Amino acid sequence: QVQLVESGGGLVQAGGSLRLSCAASRLSFSLYTMGWFRQAPGKEREFVAATRWRGESIYYADSVKGRFTISRDNAKNMVYLQMNSLKPEDTAVYYCAADRFGTGTGASRNEYEHWGQGTQVTVSS
Repeated sequence: QVQLVESGGGLVQAGGSLRLSCAASRLSFSLYTMGWFRQAPGKEREFVAATRWRGESIYYADSVKGRFTISRDNAKNMVYLQMNSLKPEDTAVYYCAADRFGTGTGASRNEYEHWGQGTQVTVSS
């Protein structure tokens, strides 16, 4: 069974940075599109960023462009989300997700078959 384990969340002041990590196991990692989503209290889970296969295609939500960077290390089965210039509205539980087929845009929750348990990010003003 595929496992995705996020880490790196925490409490940070506005303007600060955090780096989230997602360790994947029990899958052929390089074949998967890997995505980050987030869910704030009372809101739907929303797309943040995604990277396909060898990282040649990368997508971001407009709300994080220029501030967040997604990357992957296929040798280590890891995907990362570097978050800079954090804002209070970035506060959410952040989830790592994996999509084997890569036939969609990478931005829809429905494309992803596997999810991690999430890590909390809280940005104080």
